[in-house]
Amino acid sequence: MAKPRPTKRILDSYTIKGSNKVVKPGDCVLMRPPDSSKPPYVARVESIEAGGRGSNVKVRVRWYYRPEESIGGRRQFHGAKEVFLSDHYDIQSADTIEGKCFVHSFKKYTKLDAVGNEDFFCRFEYKSATGSFVPDRIAVFCKCEMPYNPDDLMIQCEECSDWYHPSCVGMKIEEAKKLEHFFCESCSPENGKKSEKSHSATRQTEQKVDSKRRRR
Repeated sequence: MAKPRPTKRILDSYTIKGSNKVVKPGDCVLMRPPDSSKPPYVARVESIEAGGRGSNVKVRVRWYYRPEESIGGRRQFHGAKEVFLSDHYDIQSADTIEGKCFVHSFKKYTKLDAVGNEDFFCRFEYKSATGSFVPDRIAVFCKCEMPYNPDDLMIQCEECSDWYHPSCVGMKIEEAKKLEHFFCESCSPENGKKSEKSHSATRQTEQKVDSKRRRR
């Protein structure tokens, strides 16, 4: 007579080995990759289960992809801490969880006072089989018409409220940080004359996220 398969138990939480940090479904975690030279994988825990005796704990995860892991690779507008929520699910040993992390919405990420090692942001869902993104169009900025990269400084035109990369308007970063007023070429009454000591060059990120009209 065949032995019955051991039943699995659904767990409400799991304590990461070697720490007192508790992981629950819905939490984001860093997971150890097979290649120790690579950064940890980022995943969202969907469920946690264990063998009948509480051993051999496994987690069902939904992977976040880093830009370099996607078809097409990393692009200029991708932030250093940007990840994409994929449609790729997997079952992994809970022993591979290295720690917890936080994947913020793009808007919340740009409002963080400080970005820690455990902070990431996501503004796209990623279809791993086709390499397509949802949404497939997002707001773009500047003369170069690129999406906003929160790692880059941008300056705002006081007339049209559009945002520009200093390099795209012929300025160095040091110059942009000193501007007091900025008008783009289209709005400048004096052919782009700019004055010193700016507050417009600060990272007014909420406006960057909400104010643009064109789509890409």
